[in-house]
Order: sequence, then structure tokens, then C-alpha cells
Amino acid sequence: MQPKASFTPILLALLSLAAPALAQQNERFPREITLYVGTEPGGGYDLNARMVARHMARHLPGNPTIIVQNMPGAGGLKLANYLYSVAPRDGSAFGILGPTVLLDPLLGGQASQFDAQKFTLLGSSANEVSTCIAWHTAKAQSMDALMTNELVVAATGPTSVSGLYPRVMNVMLGTHFKVVQGYNSSAEALLAMERGENEGFCGLGWTNLQQRPDWFEQGRVKVLVQLGLAKHKDHPDVPLVMDYAQNIIDAQVLELVFAPQIFARPFIAPPDLPEERAAWLRLAFYATIDDPEFILDATRQKLEPELVKGDQIRYLLGRLYGFAPQIVGRAKQALQQ
Repeated sequence: MQPKASFTPILLALLSLAAPALAQQNERFPREITLYVGTEPGGGYDLNARMVARHMARHLPGNPTIIVQNMPGAGGLKLANYLYSVAPRDGSAFGILGPTVLLDPLLGGQASQFDAQKFTLLGSSANEVSTCIAWHTAKAQSMDALMTNELVVAATGPTSVSGLYPRVMNVMLGTHFKVVQGYNSSAEALLAMERGENEGFCGLGWTNLQQRPDWFEQGRVKVLVQLGLAKHKDHPDVPLVMDYAQNIIDAQVLELVFAPQIFARPFIAPPDLPEERAAWLRLAFYATIDDPEFILDATRQKLEPELVKGDQIRYLLGRLYGFAPQIVGRAKQALQQ
């Protein structure tokens, strides 16, 4: 089946955005910075946060101490609300959360108390293609099988990718995911899958799968579909969710839902930071993701770091929040199922 729409222009537009010219500042930076994580320890977001914390300090004035603190809750909404309304606005606090959290106000979330486009967007440490996987004991071992067989998948919250993606596919594509909430991290959900408490998981990146080579060597999991706007270059044979769109309306709804994979690991700070503090955080984040020592560290963890700049995220959020009410309404309807 061929895709019904091309998303290459969107990707090229994002990648072509240039970083703003940021001047060096002499103002003293906070001596201690807290990097918050919207999940429990042990998952992919936590791993990315701790790697950034190890390397980012040396790119900031005075080499401040960066402390990692987990703040799980509602799939990242608790952290988003905290950063927007409570956290200090002096550069001493920022965080990482799931990309779909930034769409919650657009898609009718009742618990979101923030304007996503007003956050200080530092950037993302990954441009990722996620997957849906099935444990080897599940009946559904392909997308075709999912059209007639139920697959019980774990979710870390209603606004997390693991909760949002399967619900949308059920409505838009006719799959039969049964979503079970209540897990605090992807690591916890995957351990539960191995114990037989659930049968699969949606939203796991290829980089995370590479950290579990025994799953493939022993045939313990099956990758059902890739979740994003384009396939991972190393896995051309696994179907892409966009390929299942039947018309342009369906394709735009799927784009709205899956485009955030372009900024798969977003790091954000509170709104209204002093300009020089926001500039330093962005510059330091950019330098960290491009730092050879960080890249070596990430490679050892079997990750694929890729810098997505804050302005690129802002551009994409502006596009998504500008979608026609018909498209947003269809996405909301899908999420309410």
C-alpha cells in the first residue's frame, strides 16, 4: 500500500530552520539547576535526561550542578503544568516530557493548564520513529491480524504516546488495541509485558528496541508498525502508519497525531524566562547534543542522538495548532474512544 500524502516538504522545512544568533552573556548563571523528568526512573526519557545532565553543565556559565528529579504523573501532564505555572523562571529549572503532552490543550485535554507554544522550547535530543510491538504469545502478530484480534497494550498515561497512539489507530484504522493504563514508565510497562500482564506496547523507539537485542534473537517480539511521518532508514520493510490512510483527511489527522515524533524527546523550560537565560539554555542544549563526548556516551547506550532545535519545534507546533477545526475535531473524536 502506498502513502496517500507526502510529508517530505514538512521535514525539509523543519531541518532548514536556522538557529538564532545568540550573543555571549556575562551574567552569572544559577549555580544549581534541576532537570525534571515526567516519568519514573528507568525509561527512555529518564535515560535521556541523565545523559544530558552529565554533559550540559560544562556548556553553561560557571559549570553549574544539574540535578535530575523525576516528577511522574498523568503521562507528563503533571510536569508540564508545574513548569508552566510553578517552577522558577530564572533558568534554574527545565524538564523533559513526552512530545504528545504538548498537544494536549489542542486535543481537548481537561487537565492541561498551559499554552504549549509559550514554553521556552530548548529542543529535542532525538528525531525518532516509534513502533508498536507485540509479545510472541499474542494472537496479533501483524497489522492485518490487529484488524480482527485484540492486543492488550500498556500505557503510561492518557496523554502519553503509549496511551494516545493505539486509541487513534483503533478509530482511524480499525485496529483492536485494548489500552491498559496505570504504568509509571515504559520500563515498568515492558517488564509487565515480559511477565505476561499485557501483550504489547506502542511508542517504543527503534533505539530503545536496540537495547534489548535478545528480544529479536529469541523471537520474543514482533514489530507491527512504525509510528511517524517517515520510516526509519534501517527498517524499510516494516509498514508505516501513514501508509494506511485512506484519504487526505485521514492523512492529516494521522499527521497531527504522529508528527510530534519529530521532536521525540523535548526539553522545555518555563515561559517568560529572561532573554539571556533562555539563550544560554538553548545554546548549551545545542552544544550538548552535538558534543562528541555526549554522542559517544549515547552510542554506548545504543541511542541515536539527533538535535532538533527549539525553533524547529516551535514551527511544527504552530503548524499543528493551525490545523483546520475539521481535522482537530476528528483527532479529538478518535482520542475520546
